[in-house]
Amino acid sequence: MPTLNWIGKDKVVNQHLDVPFYTLEHKYGFRAEDETDTSETHSGNMIIHGDNLVALKALLPEYEGRVNCIYIDPPYNTGEEKWVYNDNVNDPHIKKWLGEVVGKEGEDLSRHDKWLCMMYPRLALLQRLLHPQGAIFISIDDNEYTNLKAICDEIFGKNCFVANVSWQRTYSVRNDKDGIAVIVEHILIYSKEPNWIPLKLERTDDMDANYANPDNDYAAWASVIPTAPSASSHQGMVYAIQQPITGELLYPTTGRCWSFGQEEMLGFMNGWCEYELRDLGDEAKRAEICGVSVDEIRKNIKGIVLKHDLNTSREKAKEIYNKGPWPKYFFTKGGLGGIRRKTYITEVEGKIPTNYWSFDEVGHTDEAKKELKEIFGGKSPFDTPKPTRLLERILDIATDDDSIILDSFAGSGTTAHAVLLANQKKHSHKKFILVELMDYADTTTAYRVKKAITGYKATMKHEEEIYNKKLTVKNLTKAETFLKEADAVIEKEQRNYAEISKPKLQDNCIKVIASRVADGFVEGLGGSFDYYELGKPLFKDGNLNEEVSEEDIRHYIYYTETKQPLTRERKGRSYLLDTLNGTAYYFYYKRNQLTNLSIDTLNEIVEERSSQYIIYADTCTIDEETRNELNVVFKQIPRDIKRF
Repeated sequence: MPTLNWIGKDKVVNQHLDVPFYTLEHKYGFRAEDETDTSETHSGNMIIHGDNLVALKALLPEYEGRVNCIYIDPPYNTGEEKWVYNDNVNDPHIKKWLGEVVGKEGEDLSRHDKWLCMMYPRLALLQRLLHPQGAIFISIDDNEYTNLKAICDEIFGKNCFVANVSWQRTYSVRNDKDGIAVIVEHILIYSKEPNWIPLKLERTDDMDANYANPDNDYAAWASVIPTAPSASSHQGMVYAIQQPITGELLYPTTGRCWSFGQEEMLGFMNGWCEYELRDLGDEAKRAEICGVSVDEIRKNIKGIVLKHDLNTSREKAKEIYNKGPWPKYFFTKGGLGGIRRKTYITEVEGKIPTNYWSFDEVGHTDEAKKELKEIFGGKSPFDTPKPTRLLERILDIATDDDSIILDSFAGSGTTAHAVLLANQKKHSHKKFILVELMDYADTTTAYRVKKAITGYKATMKHEEEIYNKKLTVKNLTKAETFLKEADAVIEKEQRNYAEISKPKLQDNCIKVIASRVADGFVEGLGGSFDYYELGKPLFKDGNLNEEVSEEDIRHYIYYTETKQPLTRERKGRSYLLDTLNGTAYYFYYKRNQLTNLSIDTLNEIVEERSSQYIIYADTCTIDEETRNELNVVFKQIPRDIKRF
């Protein structure tokens, strides 16, 4: 498979392996029910301030393979941004591209190399955090799209590419734009494993508009064609069905066959009146439909015909038609026409997501800025934020009630806001993890999440249609009259509204939208989160950093051994980490004292019988032969013993 090469790639491909493990230092908790209580919420919702490369590595012991959905909105590298990601790379070649502010294209020709060096190790860690049935969504524009696609193919695998979604980010084209105006951005989607299938979206009113219930059936239904293609290869499903009111023999159209087999169709027809199978000698007609000669047509295929005389059958069928409900296969034109089939609304699934997301479905950048202005007192802290509805769409197709959602370029905190909205709307328990490098992680990112939780005062805009005229083929010539009517409505109502739009064409209608503005309060969504800073490294100069809490060390040890999070609750001074697949893992550690694994201490620390024991201690005086007999594996705790 072709791969992308750039200067510095060889230094960053495996950089994520060399990033040291750091702890996460809890700063405060925030909860809807008591804003003064800053103790840890244990909610699973996290906001982390710090370099996301280090933060993602710090999340591995607890979250590797557990994150169901990742959304990131990394720097687009347009040449006008100021982004700084200081990677711990000391190679002089890398220093040339990393740890600096990216300049404009003409001033710094290496900015694409720097961007790739920044992104590659972060994506590698995100891939490890992703659940086997999870997916990652990455916003990007044309500047780095091809580079991003190339490295994602390499990290996630080309067979894990799901889609390149075009998001219509703006609802109007800038008048000062030269050349081709850009109205869409990309959202690249990759899965952890191949053949990931997104969830269906909720059905829209337009989709359901074709469903009705004219016969008082158990559910609304739509009329669909009753036949299927490939008549020549399904000759046994090509036969006549007699109309119960007119007596006409009805056949599938040329090249098609009935959708169901003859026995099932006979059952459906018996819902109108009594039918039976009868040889009609219609091989020539059936051969014509199948596109074969009479010699080639399948013989002895009987027609479904009325069992009793036409008058008796007609009265019974009319009674069913007038009373309802009609059978699954029904007759059109008041019961006098051809055959159609019912498809019940209860049988159809939701809307299949496409690779084009319009602004009216998922929002646009102006909408996102208005959202932030409401929260931040009239000023948006970001020029091009993402709308909450965009993140809601991602959550709709990629998460369930208990999913974990990660955003490691958190910005204004839109992802967390969307998670809280989803939890309220659907009574779900989704969890968010945000990582933000910049100093505004608390004052902007966390601030927005707090306001989303507790609610905030905002200037509310209420829109309503004050003119709406549907355009049809028949009245299209009256469009000019409708526009004059719309202008008259605008003139009449302009004093009653804060803002009135010009007449516009929307949904095949000429509309005028008016809005009223009032001060109101946006109700809080509830919830809680914990705010963290990057803490201390787990190791110093190759030895255990004993400034780190023992619990953090225990979590790290268990993760390195099992690649599983340590979830077992510790009781007292227990040295047992946990048991997995018949192996018990012990961390025999005392902060200010060396520990020695001996027969006596072995009996002291072991709590339960297991097939094997992996025990960390400072020293061991049990000989190898005895350890083998006892199924004990000794591992030395890496710490500086000279200080004891």
